[in-house]
Amino acid sequence: MSDQKRLFLVDAYALIFRGYYAFIKNPRINSKGQDTSAIMGFMNSLLDVIKRERPDHLAVCFDKGGSVDRVEMFEEYKANRDETPEGITSAIPHICNILEAMHIPIMVKEGFEADDVIGTLSRQAEKEGYKTFMVTPDKDFAQLVTDNIFMYRPVFGGGYETWGIPEVQKKFEVETPMQVIDFLGMMGDSSDNIPGLPGVGEKTAKKFIKQFASMEGLLENTDQLKGKMKEKIEANKELGLLSKKLATIMLDVPVEFNAKDFELDHPDVEKVKEIFQELEFRRLLDNFLKTFAPQDESVSNSTSKTEKPKPTASLKEKKSAGAGQFSLFGTSATVSDKDPENASEFERKTIANTSHFYQSVASGMATKLFLKNLMNQTSVCFDTETTGLNPITAELVGIAFSWEAGKGFYVPFPEDKNEAQELIEILRPFFESEDIEKIGQNLKYDIKVLAKYNIEVRGKLFDTMLAHYLINPDMRHNMDVLAETYLNYTPVSITELIGKKGKNQLSMRDVDLEKQTEYAVEDADITLQLKKHFEKELGEANTQKLFDEMEIPLLRVLADMELEGINLDKDFLNSLSEELNNDIAKLEKSIYEAAEEEFNIASPKQLGVILFEKMKLVDKPKKTKTGQYSTAEDVLSYLAKDHEIIQQVLDYRGLAKLKSTYVDALPLQVEESTGRVHTDYMQTVAATGRLSSNNPNLQNIPIRTERGRQVRKAFVPRNEDYTLLAADYSQIELRIIAALSEEETMIEAFQNGEDIHASTASKVFNVPIIEVTREQRSNAKTVNFGIIYGVSAFGLSNQTDLSRGESKELIDTYYQTYPKLRNFIHEQVDFARDNGYVQTVLGRRRYLKDINSRNAVVRGAAERNAVNAPIQGSAADIIKIAMINIFNKLKSSNYKSKMLLQVHDELVFDIYKPELEDMKKLIKSEMENAYKLSVPLDVDLDIGDNWLEAH
Repeated sequence: MSDQKRLFLVDAYALIFRGYYAFIKNPRINSKGQDTSAIMGFMNSLLDVIKRERPDHLAVCFDKGGSVDRVEMFEEYKANRDETPEGITSAIPHICNILEAMHIPIMVKEGFEADDVIGTLSRQAEKEGYKTFMVTPDKDFAQLVTDNIFMYRPVFGGGYETWGIPEVQKKFEVETPMQVIDFLGMMGDSSDNIPGLPGVGEKTAKKFIKQFASMEGLLENTDQLKGKMKEKIEANKELGLLSKKLATIMLDVPVEFNAKDFELDHPDVEKVKEIFQELEFRRLLDNFLKTFAPQDESVSNSTSKTEKPKPTASLKEKKSAGAGQFSLFGTSATVSDKDPENASEFERKTIANTSHFYQSVASGMATKLFLKNLMNQTSVCFDTETTGLNPITAELVGIAFSWEAGKGFYVPFPEDKNEAQELIEILRPFFESEDIEKIGQNLKYDIKVLAKYNIEVRGKLFDTMLAHYLINPDMRHNMDVLAETYLNYTPVSITELIGKKGKNQLSMRDVDLEKQTEYAVEDADITLQLKKHFEKELGEANTQKLFDEMEIPLLRVLADMELEGINLDKDFLNSLSEELNNDIAKLEKSIYEAAEEEFNIASPKQLGVILFEKMKLVDKPKKTKTGQYSTAEDVLSYLAKDHEIIQQVLDYRGLAKLKSTYVDALPLQVEESTGRVHTDYMQTVAATGRLSSNNPNLQNIPIRTERGRQVRKAFVPRNEDYTLLAADYSQIELRIIAALSEEETMIEAFQNGEDIHASTASKVFNVPIIEVTREQRSNAKTVNFGIIYGVSAFGLSNQTDLSRGESKELIDTYYQTYPKLRNFIHEQVDFARDNGYVQTVLGRRRYLKDINSRNAVVRGAAERNAVNAPIQGSAADIIKIAMINIFNKLKSSNYKSKMLLQVHDELVFDIYKPELEDMKKLIKSEMENAYKLSVPLDVDLDIGDNWLEAH
């Protein structure tokens, strides 16, 4: 094993940006509304490097003030970049504080970039006999690679790859890494705004490197070039030399590599804990503690096959950093051995270090005495333990109860179904009491489980998951996260009891009773404590009424719908699957004929090569981060109009996805015990308030194609005595925006029962409504709906046959026609800027943390949400009210008809035929009168022998 010391130099901003954008679709927002994505992403990467490599020396390098020299050479250097997102700029001080607490040196020099700092330090360290690993995804660093300097690149999908001289030679097709500078200078770099030589791309640059060795060699031998390429390069020689200078990493920054300062040392654990607690980094704190736990010197990862990193246990110990920490760097006591009263204030509470009294209840007299005590309470948290996650098939293993913090009871259930039913009958008075409030986390699951035992959960409900969703909709809402965030408590993980998923996973029945008791009662106890926390915050967020009058009543409605399920015609789907096989085979044949060879159409890599290398359908095809040709949906859709093969590929993908996701998958999701499909509606996923559907997702069935619509044909009534009825809000979002904006012209059109798209076309195209053409109506419809989503002239031109100029003119005319609509949009954005949120007609809030961002792209997205969220959210609220009112009417009058599905603005019912006329009147009346606007709500009803006919 080599004794050569190893230095790791981290390119801070490269990893910070990478971490931030890794979470861009699902940002990490803590309970204070703070976006911690960039901090978390960076720290995950840093700890990963430390765990994998156990480096001897480490430093993190930052930019400061940009490169003064490069800007003096070329004023436009990096001038094309957007402002750094707020989520990153606000993260930097926290990252620096963490690095300081970890005793990791921060290397930065005013007027220089991190590239230059890293380049200078790596050369200095090399002279002192070190191997240096530059931790960065930035390809520019390849120019610095030597026998002792390597790139350590994070790769897409996780992990790292090390680039030495052979890897650089292969990647850039150069003889020496120094030629990478010439390569970058020739082709330029759009991200840094380095111009390069006009007309020279990656392939041409590699060709020139092989032929002329360098930029200077190329410019001295332009006589060997031909045509326009020769003219371009000869006319831009100075630009080429400038580009090479701009691409060259400086090696003379006034910084100094001091080996002693760069040693990876013990962190100040208490300080790091304090910062992580403030940021609400629960998992990251655990990761940090594990990273700096003692390591077995015989077990370690390595940078290469010949390198063996040093274990962290060998780090030089600082008395001020981590001294006395539990089992962190020495042999002092573990948390569970400590007196909980003397535990550090930053130490996470667990069942092992927290005083509690959890007791199992024996059968017979003990159960009866427990019930007597239970019935004396006014508010109780309960949690069912079952044999599985599917409430349709799961059986009760036990039920935990808690009504006082730190205390609770567990009633275990026998496996015998008759005995289990006898036991639940003893507890029935509690569940059906109207006077006792029931508390739970995701109560819908418990209600569905108990329904199998003919138990109805009555009385007031408090669901901590729903409460937190209204308080902070952008955060996650599972109990472990809530407990760690609000109570500084880490509950026992279910995997500790039954293991991870797989054939070796146990059932809860297999778990020892004592462990069952501790686990189950802890859940009830923690949920009770969360309830006390959240009921205050509901009032502060002004969402108590929404919680009591909408989300909690809806919980019961959804439980009933999910238990009911819907009938599925499996024979029809089997025949449709065969038809799709034939359609797919025909498309395959056509694609192969056009490509003049067979290949895997489902492989993005193979498809890219066929379309962009062999067929050369595009001059400069877009590439992914991994260097492959992009064949993403948006890329191909843009090209489909001009190339039939691309449209055929899109059709192929659509049919293949339809077949695998729905046609073949739906029959497998029919429950054997009921013969029906039972989707799961989630109330806490969409920040707008819309419901989402899962297992199966019935809201995403594609209906824009004939084949997609046919999937709905498989959903059928219970039996011949029933028919399906679909009730659909007509243009509800347009009606809401007309009402909220108080736009009289649009309101009048709705009040007169006019076709709103024809009416809009009539006004913007200045023609009588009876003379509006089909194309004009279509364009007006696109604008009408596009306005809600902030459509631009570019977006409108992509969605229609209009040019960019015509699209801009149409949008301008639209706003002139509906001036109050434009005012409403401005007012919504201004309200969001002042308050940090927007709200629906019923007060549901959508928080917009980026509404005042200095980054135009990020701010623009928040501005569009400021307009869209109140409209989408109000539509969601209105249909929820209708669902609750219809459900209550069906139940109170003992109708046999049932509400089955909710899909966007549509409700689907299984109607008992003798009740059909009554149901039509009831459903239409309740939906149209769910909420009063200045614009009438309109509902279209239809019936059929399947969902497609009814829709």
